[in-house]
Amino acid sequence: MPVRNASAVWEGGLKGGKGTFKAESGQVGGGYGFGSRFESAKGSNPEELIAAAHASCLSMALSAGLERAGKTPTRVETSAACTIEKVGDAFRITKMKLVVRGKVPGLDQVGFAKAAEDAKNGCPVSNALKGNVAFELDAKLE
Repeated sequence: MPVRNASAVWEGGLKGGKGTFKAESGQVGGGYGFGSRFESAKGSNPEELIAAAHASCLSMALSAGLERAGKTPTRVETSAACTIEKVGDAFRITKMKLVVRGKVPGLDQVGFAKAAEDAKNGCPVSNALKGNVAFELDAKLE
């Protein structure tokens, strides 16, 4: 199986410093800092990247599960909101809210919700976060 790589550089102290990150594909990269992570400054942050990874992984896992069940979707769209909070003396990612919308011919809402739940429980990013982060799932057919 492939190994995926990314790198990051941080320069300076925590609040006054700045960082950049990039993925080997060249498709992902940017700048980040204290303000973009813990305040509302422009720039990226690790939680945004984890949310993007989770949203894309869940969309793929759900599409694969639906296809295996003979209900190939025409569209699956997932948004993820990653919450970071101070817990004790450290910051922790505490919650991932996943909102999934899909267009799946021949499938009802109950079937879609079950397939989305199965995908949430089985996708690789969910499995990496499981036991450390609470998941909230809102799955609806369009």
